[in-house]
Amino acid sequence: QVQLVESGGGLVQPGGSWRLSCAASGFTSPYYNIGWFRQAPGSEREGVACMSSRDAKNIWYATSVKGRFTISKDKDKDTVYLQMNNLGPEDTGVYYCAAPAGHYRCDGYRSTYDYWGQGTQVTVSS
Repeated sequence: QVQLVESGGGLVQPGGSWRLSCAASGFTSPYYNIGWFRQAPGSEREGVACMSSRDAKNIWYATSVKGRFTISKDKDKDTVYLQMNNLGPEDTGVYYCAAPAGHYRCDGYRSTYDYWGQGTQVTVSS
């Protein structure tokens, strides 16, 4: 069973940077996708970024975070990071990592993903 555990949430000032981690386990193949989603109060959960574990070209970012957020993977561990720069109040929310059961072209559709972490809160506020 795939398990995903997010960590690193916290309070950050506008304009600041923060990094989230997603520790994954249970994959039966070295080829998998990991996505990051976020959900603000009263809003739908939205896709933020996605990457493939072995295909550097298979990567996706939401328009709202492109150029500010970077998704990456530890080369030795099944840990995926979300580096977030130039944060604004609109980036506040619970951040989740997620994985589909198969290995597909990365996207930000919630329905693509089968496994979810418990989420970690990021609050951008002065």
